[in-house]
Amino acid sequence: MTRSVLLLALPLLLLPISGGSQDLLPPDFELAEEAVRRGEILPLADILQRVAAVQEGRVIEVELEIENGLRIYEVELITPDGRLLETDLNAATGEILSLGEDD
Repeated sequence: MTRSVLLLALPLLLLPISGGSQDLLPPDFELAEEAVRRGEILPLADILQRVAAVQEGRVIEVELEIENGLRIYEVELITPDGRLLETDLNAATGEILSLGEDD
C-alpha cells in the first residue's frame, strides 16, 4: 500500500510549483506599456482623443486585443442620449476601423 501511494504522489511532486506558463508572462498593462515604448502602438491618451473627435460620450471600457495579427483598441462609450457604442481602432495608427452600436 505504501508503494502505491508513493507512485501516485510522485507525479504530483514533478509538477511545477507555479500555476503554469501564464505565470511567466507579465500583466497585460505591462505588455501594452512595452509596446508603446517600442513605438508599436499609440498611447491610450492619443486613442481616446481620436475617439472624442468623432463621437461624444463617456468611455466606460477599453480593451487592447489582437485580431488577425493586428492590435486593436476596442473602446466602449455611452453617448449623451444613452446609446452604447463600440469603436475599434488600429492600435498602431489610430485609424478608426469601426464605430457602431454595441449589442
